[in-house]
Amino acid sequence: MTTDLLRGHLDRLLLSVLAEAPGHGYELSRRLTKRSGGQLEAPEGSLYPALHRLERGRLVASAWDAGDGRRRRVYRLTASGRREVRRSRQEWRAFSSAVNRVLG
Repeated sequence: MTTDLLRGHLDRLLLSVLAEAPGHGYELSRRLTKRSGGQLEAPEGSLYPALHRLERGRLVASAWDAGDGRRRRVYRLTASGRREVRRSRQEWRAFSSAVNRVLG
């Protein structure tokens, strides 16, 4: 799948992946790829700007962690982020249903 299709949806996809559990950037990218059956990949040049955008919007918070000896920034959903995941899922279901009706 092209990265053009991913554009505009990455924030909502990252929030959904973070709803499972907190994680560092590379781990979140792997989860996204795995959950999509290998169809979606978030390039580093898109992943970190999206995480920073979500953090500025207070949907995600982060902190440094050195649990396994490597210092990594771990991201987690805030309460606002959890609400946004629920809202986004409802919006997506309505949108994708409408698109499916048009495309057949």
